Amino acid sequence: MAMTASSRAPQASGSSDSERSPFVRLNELLAPHQPGKPLISLAVGEPQHPVPDFVGPVLAKHIAEFGRYPANKGTDPFRHAAGAWLSSRFKLPRPLDPESEILVLNGSREGLFLAAMAAARYVGPRPGKPAILMPNPFYPVYGAGALAAACEPVHLPTTVENGFLPDLDAIDEATLARTVAFYLASPANPQGSVARPDYFKRLKQLADRYGFVILSDECYSEIYTREAPGSALECAGPGFTRVVAFQSLSKRSNLPGLRVGFAAGDKKFIGMFLELRNIAAPQVPVPLQHVATVAYGDEAHVEENRRLYRIKFDLADQIIGNRYGYRRPDAGFCVWLNTSEVGDDVSVTLKLFKEAGVRVVPGSFLARQQPDGFNPGAGYIRLALVQDGETTAQALHRLVETLG
Repeated sequence: MAMTASSRAPQASGSSDSERSPFVRLNELLAPHQPGKPLISLAVGEPQHPVPDFVGPVLAKHIAEFGRYPANKGTDPFRHAAGAWLSSRFKLPRPLDPESEILVLNGSREGLFLAAMAAARYVGPRPGKPAILMPNPFYPVYGAGALAAACEPVHLPTTVENGFLPDLDAIDEATLARTVAFYLASPANPQGSVARPDYFKRLKQLADRYGFVILSDECYSEIYTREAPGSALECAGPGFTRVVAFQSLSKRSNLPGLRVGFAAGDKKFIGMFLELRNIAAPQVPVPLQHVATVAYGDEAHVEENRRLYRIKFDLADQIIGNRYGYRRPDAGFCVWLNTSEVGDDVSVTLKLFKEAGVRVVPGSFLARQQPDGFNPGAGYIRLALVQDGETTAQALHRLVETLG
């Protein structure tokens, strides 16, 4: 299955169906049908656990600060809290400077999108068509960022054979030479795979050799049931050169609607990123940054969050067992099931909706077809275990009963 990245690299396809939101496509797929049982949605990775108790009081205390424009770099307390959390959570070469190496974001999605344009400015001209590399399947904002930065999205298939991480040795030198940035998701969405230190070190060696930026999407890093995932920053060296990590409170703190995250790493990149955001991105409201400051100083609610996910993965272990290639993911809250023996992923998605009332996402919607016709998401479905334990168990029982 291994081929060079360039041989698998698709050309930008503009308004083709594959460039559209997978959730819009899912809505269109299911719209003509009715769920066979009361609907349970495992499609969207929107955490449903309770919002932390401190959110309301902190917002109330700072409500008047909605009446001022915030600084785009973020408040001092927020940036210091984010830096302190990073130092306590990861084994960093040194503490990050909150003044120059941490930048507040409107959630990680906004940051990951604009980071592609900042990377193009940071790296400068490339030989040939500039490229941005990304795993396949992947978070759709990576592709949108690449296209907005006038770069070719190069999709690196992540399969069971390569541990659901891009095969770094399969990327040819011509592709690496024109690479502007490399998006890496660890923990990965949708498979839950985690990059180990040797993987981060190998990727950093390539970034140093070819001069591209590593954009490390780590928003699922706090959702794990066994070993805590590491960060690309741990292997970035004391200067954090060409490495930027992205974090968010959406998953960690059950605050997807807060829209607060941050980017941290390479000082030069963060400075250029701030310049871009100063003219292209909305500021993060100050009261929300106060909530985020408290959130990064509290681990009790995060551990409770993990406990609730552990319960649901225990249920998945029991109910799904060894069916559909199931394995408990290293991290994240998604389950990646190979249902190809039952039918293609689109027909399986329809069957589960029409007969079981369970809404999932076809894996092919989350991936892109490679030039050779291979879609690494085809034959899989993604389940997001975001509902409460009882609802999750009901959905999993329905799935097994329906698919056999």
